[in-house]
Amino acid sequence: MADLGGLLDPSRIRLDGRAADRTEAVRQAGELLVAAGAVDPSYVESMLEREDSVSTYMGEGVAIPHGTAGGKAAVRSDAMTVVRYPAGVDWGNGTAHVVIGIAAVGEGHLPVLAALAEVLMDPERAERLRVSTEVDDVLELLTAPVED
Repeated sequence: MADLGGLLDPSRIRLDGRAADRTEAVRQAGELLVAAGAVDPSYVESMLEREDSVSTYMGEGVAIPHGTAGGKAAVRSDAMTVVRYPAGVDWGNGTAHVVIGIAAVGEGHLPVLAALAEVLMDPERAERLRVSTEVDDVLELLTAPVED
């Protein structure tokens, strides 16, 4: 599993998000990346551009917005954000309760996506992620190795 712990800081986890639609939710995840210094503001537009071309909804109530290949130049460092939406956000092809923003230099996003897929393939861990109300629980869920 990728080391998600190095990408996810507690300051980039919000558990009480509210968004009118997926555009607003993507923007919120991206703005946390900007605030962390991981990306330039133009990266947020790249995230929205990707969302317009292909949905980043992964199932199990989770969306993973990230920028286009053209947005890579705006990435300063690998980072991840998590925003939980208790009321959910209509993503068009599902309702997202957790939105995980990703920024990666080069191909650094591929192991992150693979590690997140492991969480989503475990219904119990995915459910815990959707309903978690503690930052430490989210950190543990997304960074603890999966037992085989």
